Amino acid sequence: MTNQTELGLPFEGLRVLDFGQYVAGPVAAMMFADQGAEVIRIDFKDGNQWDSEITEAINRRKKSIALDLKNSDDLEIAKKLIMTADVLIENFRPKVMDRLGLSYEVAKGLNDRLVYVSIPGFSSKDEKLADVKAWEEIIAAASGQFTDMGLNRVLMGVNPSFTPLPLASAYASALAAMSAVAALCAREKHGLGDHIEVPIATASIEGLAYNSMYIENFPARYDSPREIEIRRRKEAGFPMNMEYDDLQGFLDPFFRFYECKDGRRVYITATCQVNHSHRTLKLLGLYDEAIAAGIPQLDDWYASTKEWPEGVDCALGLYPLSKKWCDWLSERMKAKFMEKTSKEWEDIFGAGNVPLGRTMTTQEWLHSEHPLKSRLILETEHPKLGKFRGIGPVAWTDSSAKRCATPALAPEVDGNREEILLSIKDAQPVQSGKEHPHAPWLEGIKILDLTNVIAGPSVAGTLVRFAPEVIKLDPVKPTYDPWNTVGFGMFAGQSKRSILADLKTPGGQDLLNKMIKWADIIVFNGPERQFKDLGIDWDHVKELNPKTVVVKIDAWGGPEEGPRSRYTGYDDIVQASTGVMARFGGGLDTPEEHAHMGTIDVLGGHTACFSAMVGLYQRLRTGKGQFVYGSLAAAGQLIQVPFMYDYDGRPPFNEPSGPKAKGWNAVRRCYQAQDGWFFISVQKFEIDQLEALPELKGVKDLNEKERFAFLSAAFEKDTMANWIARLSAIDVGAIAIGSLEGLRERFTRDQDGIAYHEGDTYQFIAYNDHPAGRKVVITAQCAIRPDEAEIVAPRPMEKYGHSTVAIMQDFGYPDEEISKLIEEKNIGVTWGKDYLPD
Repeated sequence: MTNQTELGLPFEGLRVLDFGQYVAGPVAAMMFADQGAEVIRIDFKDGNQWDSEITEAINRRKKSIALDLKNSDDLEIAKKLIMTADVLIENFRPKVMDRLGLSYEVAKGLNDRLVYVSIPGFSSKDEKLADVKAWEEIIAAASGQFTDMGLNRVLMGVNPSFTPLPLASAYASALAAMSAVAALCAREKHGLGDHIEVPIATASIEGLAYNSMYIENFPARYDSPREIEIRRRKEAGFPMNMEYDDLQGFLDPFFRFYECKDGRRVYITATCQVNHSHRTLKLLGLYDEAIAAGIPQLDDWYASTKEWPEGVDCALGLYPLSKKWCDWLSERMKAKFMEKTSKEWEDIFGAGNVPLGRTMTTQEWLHSEHPLKSRLILETEHPKLGKFRGIGPVAWTDSSAKRCATPALAPEVDGNREEILLSIKDAQPVQSGKEHPHAPWLEGIKILDLTNVIAGPSVAGTLVRFAPEVIKLDPVKPTYDPWNTVGFGMFAGQSKRSILADLKTPGGQDLLNKMIKWADIIVFNGPERQFKDLGIDWDHVKELNPKTVVVKIDAWGGPEEGPRSRYTGYDDIVQASTGVMARFGGGLDTPEEHAHMGTIDVLGGHTACFSAMVGLYQRLRTGKGQFVYGSLAAAGQLIQVPFMYDYDGRPPFNEPSGPKAKGWNAVRRCYQAQDGWFFISVQKFEIDQLEALPELKGVKDLNEKERFAFLSAAFEKDTMANWIARLSAIDVGAIAIGSLEGLRERFTRDQDGIAYHEGDTYQFIAYNDHPAGRKVVITAQCAIRPDEAEIVAPRPMEKYGHSTVAIMQDFGYPDEEISKLIEEKNIGVTWGKDYLPD
């Protein structure tokens, strides 16, 4: 593969200014530093607000200068830095940079090549939310992260439920970094920068797109046992009061936890794919027994249930199985898993190409073999903390893998002052006098998408808003069920043209070779062996098209090889291994999948988007392609970034967890008012502000238990709206706890050919005439909002195979040859007669 010696570091020569605080800004800047950019932190002279030791990891490789931007001399230093910079990243509340004299308009006047990235909590043009004090948990509360927590929480009757995971900031950091590089790619052509706003709340809704999507009359065949039980209880008027242990009986046997010989649980995700369920039963020694017992199998998963053989109501591999077969298999599988330890099963299933992982805590993950050997976790000797383990790279390329795998320390605050001042001594404004073309960043770029499920399709699915041409190539015979491909595809499949081809046939290989020559970017998800099985190794790609950037996203990859690097895996398996499930469920005895579908998958796609743009940027400068990478495990670490570190003497990993969690403490938690739940967020340094309200006088002098009781009693006496208004008036963060369904109902508009409308933080698009033949409502792709470049409106996902013939014609195939290739099943035009089989 291409290496660093051939290409150099991707961002060598770029200067990035990091004005960020907390997660989103600093992590986005960290992603630049890992790729070789000179990143300068603009620290506060009186100390930064976030003093967690995790900053030792996310500020690695950066330089630091401390400035008081209200001081005229320091402001001049900041302006000279802007004259010499390529990218500026800030995540203050809207208008803070304006008040400091460093607005985009000012910065543009100093340097019109600058890519200026703002990451506010809510849209700066949102009249109702722009000025809200947008701490992480305020954004999460408003965005439905504490209410739409999945089927388990519905059956348990838990609502709301707090999670400390900074999902919103994780999504925003990846989208901000990726869009900044996309703008740099466009700058290589026209020489001008841009201002990009990435509202953190909007990024969270894009990240949770699969949870807010509405599909009219979604077929009952896809209802899981839990959904059926919820409906039964609602219709009968029964309470939602199930206990954790009761829930396990309502889980599909191929999509659940199993306890092992060592008392540790494993989680398996082996349904929806043609081979995983079969392999599972074979690895457990149950396959022959299941076949003899008559477990149904179907050759055509895309046939309507009306066409299924008489008496068949489910099939091995399809999700979900019927209750009869769930019960039959679960009991036998539970007994088998008790025969070996969780680690033994993890290795057996890993070698057998079936997604399974043992549950671990975050701390256990930080000390386990795979993340350390693969360099997903970086270990360094810290001068004060000793041996320090912290979050490693989010994404990497062939040319940056060595740097990404190398530990580095964060700078001392103001530790690079003299060096930085010397570098700007002769700084002058940079003005080209050019007019911005206002074109989409990726206009003219061609992407070949060879991916499946969620993470892989999310790469090109995220980039389509920048107007590349995308061809999605899938097999003639589908390898995943309709619930997975069609249901999940409706968001990430937008604006893609679909073709079906069997790449293991001569005709399919010939087509693939033509497409490799055509593509600027190729996206593939899966382990290395699957990639090579298709004949797409780097030597072959380089021979056909040395300029192509190949994006590879998998479950366990890191910049170096680890013991699990070649294992298969999905979102849920990564949640189990990295500590998300133990935290969400409240411990290793009650692990629970984080209920938002695609929690890690979508973020993995976003980080791989960043890699794709890094590769494209380096190609524009060198003319050479390379492999670039994304990893679900890296994304699983990113959604836990505040907790992803350890050292001897570290305070306990005791952040709030489990279904009963309502917040961090008495002043950062969910409270019930007269008419519903709202969230209040008061930081340590803000507690005195509460004393300004007569009803809350004396709260600062109470202990934690007394404070909670006092505030609970006070808040129950008035409405949410009144409390939020009063708290906001004294600049305290407070917000009504929203739901994804509620946001969709309030902020949906009919498709109008416009990508998004300025203003609202939350936006959804209703496709009333969707190709599926039913109304579909999807979150708008509006988390990336540039001032200068155009964002294009998406087209609804077409039926799989819809464009096969047209694409073949575009590639020069005569009609007679196309017909012959279809007849010989080298290519296909459909998976079934229905868009979404019922």
